[in-house]
Amino acid sequence: MNGTNQLKKQTSPQSEENELNDGIISDHTDHTHPNHNSVHGHIHSEESLRRIVNRLSRIEGHVRGIKTMVQQSSPCPDVLLQIAAVRGALDRVARIVLDEHLTECIARASQEGNIEAEIEQLKAALDRFLP
Repeated sequence: MNGTNQLKKQTSPQSEENELNDGIISDHTDHTHPNHNSVHGHIHSEESLRRIVNRLSRIEGHVRGIKTMVQQSSPCPDVLLQIAAVRGALDRVARIVLDEHLTECIARASQEGNIEAEIEQLKAALDRFLP
C-alpha cells in the first residue's frame, strides 16, 4: 500500500483553531522544564497538554508515513508535499505553545514580579527557534 493516500488527510487551520478553542479549561497540571534555569513553575491545563501531545502524535505518524513513501520510492513531489504538511503542522504546534506561554506563563511572571527574566528566556528560545 502506498502511504500517500493515508497522508493526504490534513486538518485545516480552521478546524485546528476550532479544536484549540473548544471547551472550558479548568483542570491544571504542574510541570517544570527539564532545564533547571526556568524562572517559574509551569501550570497548564490537562486539556491543553492533551491537545498538544495529540497533535505531536499525529505529526509523528505523518513522519513515519513519509518514511514509508521514501522506502516505496513514491514520487518526489508527493514526498515534498507531505514534508511541507509536517512543517506546517509543527509551525501550528509551535504557535499554540507560544500563545499559551504568552497568555499563561508571561502573565503569571508579570503578576509574580519576575517578568524581565521570563522575557529574557523567551527571547533566547525564539533566537534558537526562528531562522
